[in-house]
Formats: sequence, structure tokens, C-alpha cells
Amino acid sequence: MKKTISTISAFLLAFIFVFSFASCAEKTAEADIWTDAIYLEDKEFGNGAKTVQVKVVAEEKSVTFTLHTDKDNLGDALIEHNLITGEDGPYGLYIKTVNGILADYDVNQTYWALNKNGEASMTGVDGTPIADGEHYELVCTNG
Repeated sequence: MKKTISTISAFLLAFIFVFSFASCAEKTAEADIWTDAIYLEDKEFGNGAKTVQVKVVAEEKSVTFTLHTDKDNLGDALIEHNLITGEDGPYGLYIKTVNGILADYDVNQTYWALNKNGEASMTGVDGTPIADGEHYELVCTNG
């Protein structure tokens, strides 16, 4: 009887030990989505006539890109400098990565929200015309 209890106790302890490490590893991976980021500091791109700023926000961190472009919409300006990737969807470009950071609802229940001058944009990134001096945010948001 004592041997059985000892065996069960050892098994439970081992199970708890393994589960704890798996749980910690998962939290560590979630905690730093900036590991895959291309730029960790503010950066300027391009030489065009229009200048817009795009702040990328994920978790507690952010980086701001200043884009000088001749493009007419925000999506084209961001793609021009390889700052976003995505796929075409029924409402336009569905952004999956910004600055190398993945936000894909099907993968991690997050998505990129677009704000213009501090308010939620009513258009997608490829349907948002840009003018000189505007400010945008791409915010990694939990679904």
C-alpha cells in the first residue's frame, strides 16, 4: 500500500513539474512578441512629398515609423517599405504582420487595428488615402 501511494505521489509530482515548465514556456513565448520585430527603434523611410507617421503598438511597446512617400494610400506606403504583409480578403488587405510581428486571428486570436489621428479608421489600410502630416496607429489587438 505504501509503495502504491509513493508511486502515485511520484507520478503526480512529475506531472505537476512537467506541466509547470510547459506553462512557463508558453507564457514566455506570448510575453515577447517583439522577438520577431524588424525595427525596435523609431525609423524614417523614403523621399516622397507626403510625410505620415505610423505608430506600431504591441503589448506595452511601440515604435514609430515616419514615411516620406508619393503613394496615395497607406497600404501602398507601408508595403513600399516592407513594413506590412498580409493577404487580400473580402474587405481589402488583411494585415498579418507589421514590422515582422504576427497578429493573425486564426493563429493567435489577435489582429491589427488601424487608427487614424487617434480614432478607429472606417477603412482598411489599402483603402485609406493619405495626406501630408497625418498620424496613424497599427495596434496589435486581442480578439
